[in-house]
Amino acid sequence: MTRYPRFARPLLLLTAIAGICTGVPLSAQQTVPAPATPTPTLPASLQTGDEAPWIYRGSDVPRDKEWLFGEMENGLRYAVRRNGVPPNQMSIRIRIDAGSLHEEDSERGYAHLLEHLLFRESKYLGAGEAIPTWQRLGATFGSDTNAETSPTHTVYKLDLPNIGPDNGGDKLDESFKLLSGMIREPALSAANLAADIPIVLAEKRERGGPSMRVLEATRSTIYAGQRLADRMPIGTTETLTSATPASVRAFHSRWYRPENTVIVAAGDADPVELARLVERWFADWQGEGPLVPAPDFGDPVAPAGADPANPVGATRVLVEPDLPRSFSYGIMRPWRPVDDTIEYNEGLMIDAVSQAIINRRLEKRARAGGSYLYAQVQQDDVSRSTDATFVSFAPLSDDWRAALADVRGVIKDALDTPPTQEEIDRELSQFEVVFASSVAEREVMAGAKLADTVVQAVDIREAVAAPETVLTVFNGMRDQFTPANVQKHTRQLFTGDVLNSIYVTPSVGEADDSALRTAFFDAVQADGSARLAASDISFDTLPPLGEPGTIVSRTSPGLFEIEDVAFDNGVKAVLWSNKAEPGRVVVRVRFGGGYRAFGPDDAAYATLGRMALVGSGIGELGQEQLDRISTGRKLGFDFAIAEGVFTLTAQTRQEDLADQLYLFAGKLGNPSWDPNPVIRAKAASTLTYESLATSPAGVLQRDFEYLIRGNQSRFQTATPDQIAAVTPESFREFWAEALAQGPVEVLVFGDFETEPTLEALRTTFGAIEPRAPLPDAIASRVPGFPEDGSAPVVVNHRGDDNQAAAVIAWPGGAGSSGLRESRQLEILTDLFNNRLVDEMRERVGASYSPSVSSDWPVDIQSGGSITALAQLKPEDVPSFFAAADAIALDLAQNPPSADELARVTEPFNQLIRRASTGNTFWLYQLEGSTVDPVRRAFLRTLLVDYTETTPARMQALAQRYLAQRPGWRMAILPEGQDLPPEAKVLPTMPEKLAEPAVDLDAAYTGR
Repeated sequence: MTRYPRFARPLLLLTAIAGICTGVPLSAQQTVPAPATPTPTLPASLQTGDEAPWIYRGSDVPRDKEWLFGEMENGLRYAVRRNGVPPNQMSIRIRIDAGSLHEEDSERGYAHLLEHLLFRESKYLGAGEAIPTWQRLGATFGSDTNAETSPTHTVYKLDLPNIGPDNGGDKLDESFKLLSGMIREPALSAANLAADIPIVLAEKRERGGPSMRVLEATRSTIYAGQRLADRMPIGTTETLTSATPASVRAFHSRWYRPENTVIVAAGDADPVELARLVERWFADWQGEGPLVPAPDFGDPVAPAGADPANPVGATRVLVEPDLPRSFSYGIMRPWRPVDDTIEYNEGLMIDAVSQAIINRRLEKRARAGGSYLYAQVQQDDVSRSTDATFVSFAPLSDDWRAALADVRGVIKDALDTPPTQEEIDRELSQFEVVFASSVAEREVMAGAKLADTVVQAVDIREAVAAPETVLTVFNGMRDQFTPANVQKHTRQLFTGDVLNSIYVTPSVGEADDSALRTAFFDAVQADGSARLAASDISFDTLPPLGEPGTIVSRTSPGLFEIEDVAFDNGVKAVLWSNKAEPGRVVVRVRFGGGYRAFGPDDAAYATLGRMALVGSGIGELGQEQLDRISTGRKLGFDFAIAEGVFTLTAQTRQEDLADQLYLFAGKLGNPSWDPNPVIRAKAASTLTYESLATSPAGVLQRDFEYLIRGNQSRFQTATPDQIAAVTPESFREFWAEALAQGPVEVLVFGDFETEPTLEALRTTFGAIEPRAPLPDAIASRVPGFPEDGSAPVVVNHRGDDNQAAAVIAWPGGAGSSGLRESRQLEILTDLFNNRLVDEMRERVGASYSPSVSSDWPVDIQSGGSITALAQLKPEDVPSFFAAADAIALDLAQNPPSADELARVTEPFNQLIRRASTGNTFWLYQLEGSTVDPVRRAFLRTLLVDYTETTPARMQALAQRYLAQRPGWRMAILPEGQDLPPEAKVLPTMPEKLAEPAVDLDAAYTGR
């Protein structure tokens, strides 16, 4: 059973840091025995004793006894479990067995539309009350409160915080009550349809464009003849706009009934009490009329006369001028329900090893200069419609036949010749790390993830297994992983009833459907060049990085059990050994200048560095050798570029920590410069650049950072010409210098032993050469911001004519000395965000997901911004500017209400308390503190700054940041369109606003 005391210390420390104290002496906190009470009767629907729970029927997989299962007389099933990760939270999922495949032709989009309508109004929630109600309960809309619609189900999700002993029962009961009203009795009125259909259409519009056309064409081709081919969950404009209360109510009555419902709850509460709540609010629910069976989803069908040995079916060539080439084909088999037995799962594991071997070979072939950028095979059971093996790849040029032949050649070799036992063992070692880590980390598996796992199992009609069961089954079948058996499963994976394919190309005339079909009948030569060669490489054979360093100081800052360590070469480390997350260690290395390191002509090195720097190797190890040496280890190598620093991050474990530190230190102290990753990154960047022009979202990704930073070219997305100018030699020259500059800080947080880790640090980071300081020209670089009074920037995209986006931004703050103000500013921007969502989404339905955010970089002293953006129709861009201006001005002129403020601060309060149980949260708060101690000074006010404020303080912040100048504007419009003249006129700012009775500067200097 999960144990909880490990979480008490971080929460108590957070409370102490925030200056909050109960004031109750320990002597007064002793437990007083409660009067004896009779043991309550278990809910009748709980499946106890030797009875096989509903999810395990037909399965011999050992039951995960931490779950309790129940099945009520009305057919509703449930699963409940106690889980304390994070503490005082409950994750509830309500799954309805109805998605887009259950819709009739005239109902396309109804399953997803209902998802929206249930949040609009229901039995216990008035119109528009759902979002503010969940916010008052501490849940953030969109993350803690959400829903999803797939082809096979609709799932409503609630992660409810703060269900502690003082109020947990009331909050849980109220939440189950509200959810029952949403599911059972939504208000499907004409007014609610009129409010939600525009929002769904906005969502459909924002997801549209070339990428959506490719998705729709792929589905219609790969799943030709099946219901899945033409039933996207978003629906069609025609069916959505013709929906009526009666037609939507008919769909709800048909599918929203207890027999089609599964409720899952995992969290910090007694599971028996959770079962009682399910019974209380759902036991009397009865469906209307007889139960309707699900429609036949259809099977993949080969065309008449197809060759069983090569059953080529539907083929399609789709021309999209601005998208990179991509090729996909599926080997399709009918999906059938299975008994989820141990034997069945053993077969799945052999299938997985087979795919892993082929994918490793395909990747090796691409790295060596193949005709494709990437390639992958994957078996998947899709929407209870097909059991398929998919092959996807991206040709590097218009010679798609060569790329297809190369990919098929690698696959044919796997079909013709068994893999070596060394190849098999390599993949097995990787699987063992994953399964063993799951066992080690089971005590910190979040309740939300556990609940989602049950929902997914129900969707595919399979059982759930404890991590120990998975590892036991894996270890018990080792003798089945033989070359002959893996080859047998490989052949099964590439045998099917029909092969359907689609090729997306930017060029007209490059291929047609007939040429695609013919290509699959071409003879294929087996290619064994990418098979794994024997190798005895290991960390033990690697050379030292230098003479081990000397620890010159080892101190405790008096914060948790954290230690500060300094080495004689200038490297500093922050260590926190703790048991909050058993089996996990997080490592982050901060170094260099970040975006400051890039000059006006260096944008391409940022683009390529994110893609190729890690793969370029360490010492004598290239990318292939790094893969081999990492076999059977839990190692990571994530590289990122922040405003003022570069970072390397990984999640590892105690037994691999020393090797993880060697890899990171080697990247700084002994980098290698394999040219192949650079060449491959150049190809990828060039192939994808033009696709950024096909939608407003793509243009934002391409241009926003550059424009909002005052057109500083180092923030540009590199163009194909800039990419072409980079050579492996110039890449090495730039990054060799960038890797050698600036202080190094190593943070190690998690479940590790301190003394061995110190020794590993001494022989890795302590052994690298002393660092050169950042040149003044780099250290002094700061981002700009568009000049006050800048005219709106209009950028055109080449996507659909009904798509646009709008941005309005104000300069924000930066620097660690303003951390307290930055936290309060996030409260203000959440207030702004709630109002913008109410106006642009809920009231007028102009945008599906408008948002407001604050960017306050702490590693530099200027360059922050407050940004509001939305995707919408071109004609609605002026309305967005007007709405954002009006909200900003009102926030500056009038303080928010106490209730409006609480709807923001309470979710922040709960978010921080939940996040503070994990090491990554504290690492994020403390990173950079060895060179900037002020960050630690402000740690004590963290909870206060995010949860305690006043309406007057919010008004004063709005005056400081939103009312000093007009917001900078950017509009992304279809080609040939421009803003109307009146939308280009900036608003006149008020000369003098009534000053609230608060001194902002004084507010952040005390406490």
